[in-house]
Amino acid sequence: MSEDAAFGPEAIEAARKAFAGPVSFLKSAPALDFIPDAIAPEVAFAGRSNVGKSSLLNALAGRNALARTSNTPGRTQELNFFDVGDPVAFRLVDMPGYGFAKAPKDVVKKWRFLVNDFLRGRDVLKRALVLIDARHGIKEVDREILDMLDKAAVSYRLVMTKIDKIKPTELAEVMAATAAEARKRPAAHPEILPTSSETGLGIPELRAAVIEAIG
Repeated sequence: MSEDAAFGPEAIEAARKAFAGPVSFLKSAPALDFIPDAIAPEVAFAGRSNVGKSSLLNALAGRNALARTSNTPGRTQELNFFDVGDPVAFRLVDMPGYGFAKAPKDVVKKWRFLVNDFLRGRDVLKRALVLIDARHGIKEVDREILDMLDKAAVSYRLVMTKIDKIKPTELAEVMAATAAEARKRPAAHPEILPTSSETGLGIPELRAAVIEAIG
């Protein structure tokens, strides 16, 4: 089912230990002025509204309420920073959800400037993980953020969410199509990570991908 077989037992266990310690919310940044000092490597999570980003972050950290979950698309309109480890070993950055059709134009414009400036100016940002809903595959709104990442020369990896919601044959098709598109993009990692925050499928591998990115 997975396009990814790169993580062996040792990498999985090392990643589990890395996330077994303290994981805490640091701060929200509605603008670049509020971004914390760059003291540790960072991995950012991007995804369109309602893709299941908060649920996946909670599953990744093994915490029920680390990131806020909401049924209201577009709730997260700030960069949210989370410290992992004490002292801090690395940070997770929850980027504002995109693709919210009902958002006012000024909100969309603010999102675009915030995300673009962050991607271009954050030296400690090691990789972005872009979440794609397995039921829909890559949409035009996803391609917009992929274009931004390519132009900013930020390495990124595509992560399929909600793989438990579709049949294995359908998942295989969407995985293949997503991988084919990723191979055409200059900053994309060629291997796709399938995950489910509900069942836990792929979460150990996702942790390993985070550790690999900061290594």
